[in-house]
Amino acid sequence: MMILALTTRLSPPRPSLSCRSIHIVALGNEGDAFHQDNRPSGLIRTYLGRSPLVSGDESSLLLNATSTVARPVFTEYQASAFGNVKLVVHDCPVWDIFDSDWYTSRNLIGSADIIVIKYNVNDKFSFHEVKDNYIPVIKRALNSVPVIIAAVGTRQNEELPCTCPLCTSDRGSCVSTTEGIQLAKELGATYLELHSLDDFYIGKYFGGVLEYFMIQALNQKTSEKMKKRKMSNSFHGIRPPQLEQPEKMPVLKAEASHYNSDLNNLLFCCQCVDVVFYNPDLKEVAEAHKIVLCAVSHVFMLLFNVKSPADIQDSSIIRTTQDLFAINRDPAFPGASQESPGNPPLRVVVKDALFCSCLSDILRFIYSGAFQWEELEDDIRKKVKDSGDVSSVIEKVKCILKTPGKINCLRNCKTYQARKPLWFYNTSLKFFLNKPMLADVVFEIQGTTVPAHRAILVARCEVMAAMFNGNYMEAKSVLIPVYGVSKETFLSFLEYLYTDSCCPAGIFQAMCLLICAEMYQVSRLQHICELFIITQLQSMPSRELASMNLDIVDLLKKAKFHHSDCLSTWLLHFIATNYLIFSQKPEFQDLSVEERSFVEKHRWPSNMYLKQLAEYRKYIHSRKCRCLVM
Repeated sequence: MMILALTTRLSPPRPSLSCRSIHIVALGNEGDAFHQDNRPSGLIRTYLGRSPLVSGDESSLLLNATSTVARPVFTEYQASAFGNVKLVVHDCPVWDIFDSDWYTSRNLIGSADIIVIKYNVNDKFSFHEVKDNYIPVIKRALNSVPVIIAAVGTRQNEELPCTCPLCTSDRGSCVSTTEGIQLAKELGATYLELHSLDDFYIGKYFGGVLEYFMIQALNQKTSEKMKKRKMSNSFHGIRPPQLEQPEKMPVLKAEASHYNSDLNNLLFCCQCVDVVFYNPDLKEVAEAHKIVLCAVSHVFMLLFNVKSPADIQDSSIIRTTQDLFAINRDPAFPGASQESPGNPPLRVVVKDALFCSCLSDILRFIYSGAFQWEELEDDIRKKVKDSGDVSSVIEKVKCILKTPGKINCLRNCKTYQARKPLWFYNTSLKFFLNKPMLADVVFEIQGTTVPAHRAILVARCEVMAAMFNGNYMEAKSVLIPVYGVSKETFLSFLEYLYTDSCCPAGIFQAMCLLICAEMYQVSRLQHICELFIITQLQSMPSRELASMNLDIVDLLKKAKFHHSDCLSTWLLHFIATNYLIFSQKPEFQDLSVEERSFVEKHRWPSNMYLKQLAEYRKYIHSRKCRCLVM
C-alpha cells in the first residue's frame, strides 16, 4: 500500500536543464534494529543504483561513500540526474548528529532542497525516540523544503499488512500506518510505505515522488533565477504568465470507530438474548449471546455444538467445558413456563459457584474485547477476598480463551494487555459471516439466501435494531427479503457490521456500498466508502483519468442524492481541478447550472491564465524571439 499526503496529482513540465545541482538530505535508519547485519542496501543507495534518471557508476558511488571516513555520521553520494544536473546526497543514518554536531546538522538541513526521513516499521522504540526528540528540532529548521517520510519494511510477528488504503488499525509492537501519517501531517510531508526495496517500490513509488520534488526544486530555482535576472536588451516585451497552484481539496475526516462500545452495549440492552446462565441453585445470574461467546472461546463453541470434540482435539478445552458448564433442557425447570414458547433461550448451569459469583464481571470483560485483564482482576478481588480464589478464577478465564493445540499464552496478563489492546474477536466474528451456524435470521437477496445473527445486526445497526425489536413484520419473521441491493454489496455491508472493516473491489462497488450504508443509516461506513473513492481517484494519473470509463458526473449526482455531502463537495473540486480533462467528456454537459458555475469559478488552470498564455505565445511568434523560460 502506498499512501501519498498530496492533495492533487500534478505532472509538472520538464524543466530547462542547465548545469545545476540538487541537494538531498536523508535522515534515519531504515534497517531492522534486530537484523541489521543481513539487511540489503539502504533506500538511498538502492535508488541511486537503479533509477534510470540517475547516472553514476558503482565506483564513483563507492569513492564518495568512503571519502567520509573522517566524519562517519553521514555518507555523501554524488551523481548526475536528468543528464546534466548534479545530484548530491547526504545519507545520515545516525540521529546523534543533532546532539554531537548541531552546526553541521543545521547547515545540512538549511541547504537541503529535499529531505527524506526514513525508518523501519519494526523499530517502534527508535521511531518514538526520533519523533519526541528530533522531529521538533527539524521542524524549527525547515524552510518550505519538501519532506518525504518513508516507512520501510514489512511488519513482522503480525498479520500480513492490509492492502486497503483505508486500514488505520494500530499494529501493536510495530509502527502503524496511523502513526506514520500523523508524523507526516506534523511536518507537512508526503508519506510512503515501502514493504521492500525492490524495483517495484523503489522505482514506481519512492523514485516517482522523489523525482517529482526534484523537478519542482529545479523549477523553483529557475523561477528565482529569472526574478533576479535583468531583462536583456534583446527582449523588452511582455512577461510569460505565471500558473497559479490549484485550490486545496477539501479534507475528509474519518469517523472514529465505535465497534467495541456497540458490542459492549449489547450485553446491557438485553436484546436478542439466546442463552441464560444459572448458578448451582438454579437462580438466574446473567444473560448473553451465543455468537459473541463463540467468537472468543472454543469452550463455548463446544458447549453450543458449533464444534465437536473431534474438531477441537484439545483435552484441556473439553475438560474445562465439562467442569464449568451444563445445559439444562428440563421442561420442569423453574421459570420455564414464562419463557417464549417459540425459541426460548438456552439454559446453562454454571457448576463452579466461585466462578459463577464473578460471571457478570467475566462477561463484561469478554464483551469489552477480552484484553483488559487488570480491570477484570480488580473486579474479581471486590467479590472474592482470598487471593488464591482470585487466581483460580483468572486461570479458568484463561482456559476459556485458550486456543486449541497451543500452550496457554495468556499467563502474563499485563504483557498481553500491553501487546494486544485491540478487539479480541473482531476478526473471529468473520468466521460466522454468511454461515448457518447459530444464525437466527436469513436474508433473501436476488434469489439466494444469506444467514446472519440478530445480535450482531442489532448491536451494530440502529435501523436493524428498530426493525427486529419494533412492531414490524421482520421482528417475528426468520426469512427477510432485501430489495435494491446486490448480494455482493449486502455481503460487504454485513462484513463491516461483523468486523468493522471493508475493502471494496473498486469505485463502483464502493458507491454501491455507500448507498447501502445510507439506506441502513450506518454513517461510519459511508465515510469509509467516501474515503476509498477519494483515494482511488487521487491515485489516478492524468492519462488514466482521461481514458477511464467511469462517469464522474454520475458519481457526483449519486453522492448528492444519497446525502453524501463530503464526497459531492470533493468531487466538484476534483472536476474543477482537472477541468481540461473532464470538460472534454460528454457527461460534463450533464452538470447543473449551479454545479457548472462552481466548476467554472474554481477551474484550474483558470481561463485568465489560458488567455494570457495565448497572448504570450502570439507575441513570441510575432517577434520571432527566443523564450527565456521554455
